[in-house]
Amino acid sequence: MPGEDIFPEIITTLPRADVPLEGVRSYLLQGAGRQIVFTEYDVAVEAPEEAHEAQWVVVLAGEVELTLGGETATHRRGDTYYIPAEALHRARVAAGTRLQNLFDRPDRYRPK
Repeated sequence: MPGEDIFPEIITTLPRADVPLEGVRSYLLQGAGRQIVFTEYDVAVEAPEEAHEAQWVVVLAGEVELTLGGETATHRRGDTYYIPAEALHRARVAAGTRLQNLFDRPDRYRPK
């Protein structure tokens, strides 16, 4: 549900990631070679087609419609999906969605 706060203080006290989208909050956990980004979508977002480093996602709440390799699938709470490095993909993220993203790149996002 929009506005649902599922992230505990251990996450919300992490540095905010500099994600340039209104209505989207992201918290950054930085590793030596990778990042974990916890993201809250209070608004629906349509991400255009892109390609980047490998990404593994856990849907904690809400819904993501992902198009990858010409196939579209809807992922909901408890689902995971993997986007291989340099694979073209696009997504529609519903308002109220909460995700955990692991990026195979240490500087995908910078702290605000």
